[in-house]
Amino acid sequence: MGWLMPDYMFDHYYDITPAFLADAGIRALLIDIDNTLAPYEMPEPDEQIIRWLGQLADAGVKAALVSNNHADRITLFNQKLGLPVFPDSHKPFAKHLKIAMRQLGVTKEETAVLGDQLLTDALAGKHIGLKAIIVPPIKDKTTLFFRFKRWLEKPVIRRYKRKHQKGD
Repeated sequence: MGWLMPDYMFDHYYDITPAFLADAGIRALLIDIDNTLAPYEMPEPDEQIIRWLGQLADAGVKAALVSNNHADRITLFNQKLGLPVFPDSHKPFAKHLKIAMRQLGVTKEETAVLGDQLLTDALAGKHIGLKAIIVPPIKDKTTLFFRFKRWLEKPVIRRYKRKHQKGD
C-alpha cells in the first residue's frame, strides 16, 4: 500500500500554495491535467489555472505537464502555459517523470507528482521516490474500468484520511 499512499491530499489543485510547497521542500511539480487541473472536455486552461501556475512560477516552483492523454490534447492545453509537456506518458510507468525531472533540473527529493489517481499518478511517483499529491477527480469518468480503479483506491484514501485527521 506504500506506493499508493499519497503524501498529501488536497480538495483542489489551487489549495496547494507556494508556501506549502516551500515548507515541504518541493521545488518542482509534475502535473497531470485531466481531472486534476481541468475536466476532460476543457480544451484550454482557464484563468484560475493560469493564475495558479503563475503564482508557482513567481515563487520559483518549476512545473511540467505529464499526462497519459495524447499530444494533441496536451499541446492545445499548454499553448497559453508554455510548460514542458510529456504526453502519452503511460503512467504508472515513470519514464516520463524521470525525463521531466532531468529537463527541469531537479532531484527526486525536491519533486512531487500532482494528480487525481492513486493507481497512475501516485504509483508512478512513489515508485521512484517522489512525493505524491492527490486531489479528488474534478469530473470522473463512469466507465466500468474507472469505477473499478476508484473502488481499489477507496481503502487507501480512507487510511490516509484516518492517519491525517487531526492535523498530522
